[in-house]
Formats: sequence, C-alpha cells, structure tokens
Amino acid sequence: MMMKMNKKYIILSIGVCLLLFSGTIGYADGVKVHGEGVILMDTDSGRVLYEYNPYSELSMASTTKIMTALVALENGNLDDIVTIKKSSVGIEGSSIYLYEEEEISLEDLLYGLMLRSGNDAAIAIAEFIGGSVDGFVELMNKKAKEIGARNTNFTNPHGLSDENHYTTSYDLTIITRAALKNENFNKIVKTQKWVANREKNQYFYNKNKTLWQYEGGDGVKTGYTKKAGRCLVASATRNDLQLISTVLNDGNWFNDCYELLDYGFQNFSQVIIYDAGQYVENVEVINGNKDKVPIVTKNSFTYPLRKEEIDKITVFYKLPPGIEAPIKKGEEIGEISVYLDGKLIHTEKMITKENINKLNILEKMLKNL
Repeated sequence: MMMKMNKKYIILSIGVCLLLFSGTIGYADGVKVHGEGVILMDTDSGRVLYEYNPYSELSMASTTKIMTALVALENGNLDDIVTIKKSSVGIEGSSIYLYEEEEISLEDLLYGLMLRSGNDAAIAIAEFIGGSVDGFVELMNKKAKEIGARNTNFTNPHGLSDENHYTTSYDLTIITRAALKNENFNKIVKTQKWVANREKNQYFYNKNKTLWQYEGGDGVKTGYTKKAGRCLVASATRNDLQLISTVLNDGNWFNDCYELLDYGFQNFSQVIIYDAGQYVENVEVINGNKDKVPIVTKNSFTYPLRKEEIDKITVFYKLPPGIEAPIKKGEEIGEISVYLDGKLIHTEKMITKENINKLNILEKMLKNL
C-alpha cells in the first residue's frame, strides 16, 4: 500500500473557510461555569470543545427523557394511539394530567414529555413501547450502549431519583447528539407551544428558555430533582455549526449553557476539510478497458476549528498501486485520514468514480500487440 499526502487539496478546501472566522476571545480556561459535570460538543463531528468533570457519574433528572423520546421515536409511530392505564396516572412531579382510559396519540405524549416534562407521559410511553416500564428501560440501556454511553444506567423513563439511575455529562451529550439526528426529535424539542388533540390540558408550553432567550437555540431539555440539582442540555445552531452544551447539578444552569455556547461560536467555525466526490488520484487498472480509474472521496467531512488550528490539519491517503478489473462505480478502496496537530480525528474509505469492464481474451491480445 502506498501513502501519499494531498497538500494542495487540503489548502484549497480550508482556505475558502477562513472567511468564516471572527475574532477570538480566549480559550476554555476563561469560561466560568458552576456545574458538577460540564461539556460543550460539536453535534456534527462529536469534537469536545470544553469539558469539566465530564466522566463523573451523576443524577440527571428529567434530561433522562431525551433517551425516552429517542427510543420511542425509533420503536413507535407518531400516529399510534395509546390507551392510558391506571399505572400511568398520578405520577409524582411534572405532569400532563393523563386520566385512565384516555386515548391519546404517541405524538401528543412525546410533546407532553419533552415540552411539559410529563412524568406520567414517560410512564405511558414506556408501557406502550416496551410492554412494561422494565421492558422499556431495557431498550434505553441497550440504546445507550449502542451509542457509546458506557457510564450510564437507566432505571426509569422519567428521571425521578434512584441511586442506580445515572449518567455523565459526556454520555448525556452523545445521547443528545444521536437524538438530534432524528428529524422528529428535532421538530419536537424546537417547538415552543403544542396543542394536543385532547379535551382538556391540551396546551403544552416548552420549559426550555433556550428557544427564545438564545440566538439560534434548538432546545433540548431541562431537568430538576433535589438530588440531581438543576440539569440542562441546550443546543444552538449558527453558521452551520450546531453545538450542544450540557451542565449537571448547576444552579446557574441557563447562563452557564449560554456562556459555553458563546465560547464555542466565538472561537470555532465549521471548516470543510473535503467535499463528497472530491478527486484524489488515478489508480492503475489491471486487465481493464481503461488504464486508470479516478478515486474520489465518498463523503464530505467538516470539523470545528479555531483559526490558528487550520495550518495544523493534514490529510493523508493510502491507495493500492493497482486494481484488477472489473470495477464498479462506488466501490470502496483505500483510506483517507485527517489529522489535527498529528492526532487522528477522522478516517474513512474512498470510492471509485466509474465503472470499468474487464478485457476479454481478444482485447487483451490486441492491447499487447
């Protein structure tokens, strides 16, 4: 395998994005936050832009419902009708005031869950999707492991205190990152007011002030119990950069999330490292009706960078010296890797740009004349 570095193409890609930067205000040690567990993450790449105590296992109160909503959306349909059981009525804490035998859509329950933080909605969703609360909790923990939230354990779908119910600010943020990739989740958490299709208590107003207090605010979820303290996951998008700020046990929860988001937007911009379908190199074709096949990038790759980090990006690619025909367009080949200051931040396969047929016996003979 051969290793090559495409200097020209990385400089061209990043040079265009230089104009996106504004002035910087200092690094993360200038950020003052009060949370017991704190993190700021880029949604697209997962890059951590700021962290404090990110791996401590802490209670997370109703931010639990981010996972509840994600599991429900992946395992149910918004137009499903749920018949409310007695076990979902009168749950302590925040409520949307469900009543026994009420018929309500899963969509309305999800809006009640995320806007009003209804604990009764959480139980109703869990029993409907999981067959029981315990069955739903199994789905929650399974999904957490799939996402990579290894220091998280759920015992309920609402977040009421339990010593075995915990997460970390890092885990909760990557759970939120996964949830934000779901179109319906995005729509729900961005909604300020929802009118449910029910006879009473149909107005759900979002408790997350991020939506109207912070420019570009996307939601996501508040939480509070005496044990967990004030917990907040807040997201915002500006100039194609979407950030997630998470604070656990933080009495200054909204202001601290806003300060984290300000820090991210003022110090980082989303930079295009390479575009999808960008030409890399021709590779020799063995026994094909063409001598060369163009190799291109399969996907685009962007990454949040400080202005001074641009020159520290390098892109390497590995390709075989030749490929045996036949070759199909889009066939994966070789590998492209991106480094920031010598540290690997991304790697993926490249692809062939076109179909190339294999030579038949007569074509081989003519070619060798």
